[in-house]
Amino acid sequence: MTRLTAKDFDPEVLQLFDGYVHGRLSRRDFLASASRYAVGGATAATLLAQLSPSFAAPLVTPSDSRLKTGYEEFPSPQGYGTVRGYLAVPANAKGKLPAILVVHENRGLNPHIEDIARRLALEGFVAFAPDALHPLGGYPGDEDKARALFQKLDQAKSRADFVAAAGALKSLPQSTGKVGVVGFCYGGAIANYLATVIPDLAAAVPFYGSQPPAAEVAKIRAPLLIHDAGKDERILAGWPAYEAALKANKVEYQHFVYEGAEHGFNNDTTPRYDEAAAKLAWGRTVGFFRAKLG
Repeated sequence: MTRLTAKDFDPEVLQLFDGYVHGRLSRRDFLASASRYAVGGATAATLLAQLSPSFAAPLVTPSDSRLKTGYEEFPSPQGYGTVRGYLAVPANAKGKLPAILVVHENRGLNPHIEDIARRLALEGFVAFAPDALHPLGGYPGDEDKARALFQKLDQAKSRADFVAAAGALKSLPQSTGKVGVVGFCYGGAIANYLATVIPDLAAAVPFYGSQPPAAEVAKIRAPLLIHDAGKDERILAGWPAYEAALKANKVEYQHFVYEGAEHGFNNDTTPRYDEAAAKLAWGRTVGFFRAKLG
């Protein structure tokens, strides 16, 4: 079966789906609006199903013998009390390794983000992916339910949980104490945020994440590697102000825009995945972490 890509969908449908994914459009409104683009026997529900993630083929399987994986909990007194997530470590690590916090999209710790953690572990890092939905029972196994749960979180507490997770990684026995963060969409915004509140963060890599307020940029000490999609007007709209603040405060950063790519282009479980852009961004990300984390 031929894999669907963003080019198989009308651009308006992709815009509607982006609105649905980010809570600006209800499921009912998506279906009503997308119905006009359903042709050839397809329905609006078919379009939604085609655009939604499929977790059937992870790049690195959970049982990969090269890794040690499992779920860990750490205290988060300023957040929800406990932060729980997925920890992946190379099975035959010689000595301590730098650590990377992996921050999910606005659906919690789904199988794709666990796969990202495993990929990073295979590159020689300790990778920990927290689940912001843990206080509400954890990722429910359904993307729609996860998205609905996400709206019930106290974001101040959730952000404190991510700060606590970064602190826990710094102190892990397997860790060198050097910690970086990579995040996607919501997680990209968290990566930007963590750079403003963790003075000793060693590196931050936001993928298509919203930017922090310009007034907070002066607090950033970590070098940044920023990945944005060329067709992501919503996120790109915030870039000029962010760039001006980064330059004014002499923050070390690199910014790459992947022309023709859609928001979410790194997520290989959906048709918005752009293989060329994702591979290029991933290679840059791993190289950046190796350079900055040692």
